[in-house]
Amino acid sequence: MSGHGRRPRPEPPEPLAAPTIDSHTHLDACGCETDADVVAAMDRAAAVGVVGAVTIADDLDGARFAVRAAHADDRVWAAVALHPTRTARVPAADLAEIERLAADDRVVSIGETGLDYHWDHSPPAAQQDAFRWHIGLAKRTGKPLMIHDREAHDDVLRILREEGAPDTVVFHCFSGDAAMARECADAGYVLSFAGPVTFRKNDELRAAAALVPAEQYLVETDAPFLTPHPHRGRANEPYVLPWTVRGIAATRGESEARVAETARRNAERIFRLRTTD
Repeated sequence: MSGHGRRPRPEPPEPLAAPTIDSHTHLDACGCETDADVVAAMDRAAAVGVVGAVTIADDLDGARFAVRAAHADDRVWAAVALHPTRTARVPAADLAEIERLAADDRVVSIGETGLDYHWDHSPPAAQQDAFRWHIGLAKRTGKPLMIHDREAHDDVLRILREEGAPDTVVFHCFSGDAAMARECADAGYVLSFAGPVTFRKNDELRAAAALVPAEQYLVETDAPFLTPHPHRGRANEPYVLPWTVRGIAATRGESEARVAETARRNAERIFRLRTTD
């Protein structure tokens, strides 16, 4: 499979100096359909030091797939939710199934949920109602909340304050500036960085990555989207993560081994992962 939209995949990067975990990917959108596809994608990842991945649901079919994938390969875990752009109309039966799937022991997070004001697929009020419901689900299950925040920083932070944030909140593909990163870090939230941290014009995002405390960051691909420099525009997959790790390491003035290891340990702690090595 060539990945999202049949775009070509990059050649594999040099393996990382230490193993790490992709904290947010979409294996179904990467083209995985069967158990064998999932195993093959994770074999490609493991060959370059990406030893695990959390695959994320956008909708109900995606949630079902994520749970299946997590049972197909012990290097994969799942997160389930309805993406904010899918919340214009949400039948009660869909919420009930998300809640049922969330109880699976391979589901390690509730997500991705939050607010997306970039696309006009779901009214803000409907998104906010769904976001509040997912916050409640994270509290009921005791699992971390994984947030999608696109052009909605103020409302995301406001709703977290109003509802009372779950014990663990992860901002997937953090897109704020240094000031927002400080606010989130002070609140105890976790910031996950993806390919955009390597894009040339994203100096504010690099400033955020530089200041977040070591115990409060994760690394992710958000594959098949947001492929890092120098392969922006090509298909993304968990094996592409090393370029982002190296970009964060340069930004923080740390070794790639330290960033990879820190992110791995953080993922294991935050998502309570049981790894096999």
